[in-house]
Amino acid sequence: MNEPADVIETAAPSAPASVRAGRPTREQAQARHKQLLDCAFENFLEKGYEPTTIEAIAAEVSMTKRTVYARYPEKAALFRAALRRGTERRAARPERIAATRTPDLEATLVNIALLRIELAGTEEGLKMQRLINTEAYRFPDIFQTYYDIAALPTVTFLAAILADETAAGRLAVEDPMLAANVFMSMVVSGPVRFLVSGNALSETDVRSRVDFAVRLFLKGAEPR
Repeated sequence: MNEPADVIETAAPSAPASVRAGRPTREQAQARHKQLLDCAFENFLEKGYEPTTIEAIAAEVSMTKRTVYARYPEKAALFRAALRRGTERRAARPERIAATRTPDLEATLVNIALLRIELAGTEEGLKMQRLINTEAYRFPDIFQTYYDIAALPTVTFLAAILADETAAGRLAVEDPMLAANVFMSMVVSGPVRFLVSGNALSETDVRSRVDFAVRLFLKGAEPR
């Protein structure tokens, strides 16, 4: 859906009527909106929800408070929109997810797990996890938003692989989507929780955990 070409007012002094640029193009309005959301995301990420103010964000992007409030009447709405855009910008692209697949199923599962841990375990990814964990009591829906954007594409990709392997008789998975979600919990949640808490995990530790979880998962999914 295209963004409306809003009038984007700036906080700069007014120019004479003869030199004013007039209404921005749709592309300019969209670019300014993205700039607003990116700035808001960085502020929420670094300061948290409560200390962040719309006034400070508006000033940082040289936009009037009236313009911001016209689109986001309350800070909660801006927070949700900024978090959604921040998650979208940092989620794995479809081609990167697809590149994890190899002829070897075990290697594919390892690749998928390491990709999710890599993305969630960056400095910014960990800050986002901490922000979501902190504000989830106030915004319980942000967990679902994060899952839908950051995790679901990979889960769906993995579920299709598990379905293919089951159809070929190499696995026995009754519910591929459920199995894919369980696999993600096994291989990703533990290491990421450890990192979010401020502890360090070496690449060797991560790989050891992933390899063990993958073998355990495959053993449980074997045909009986």
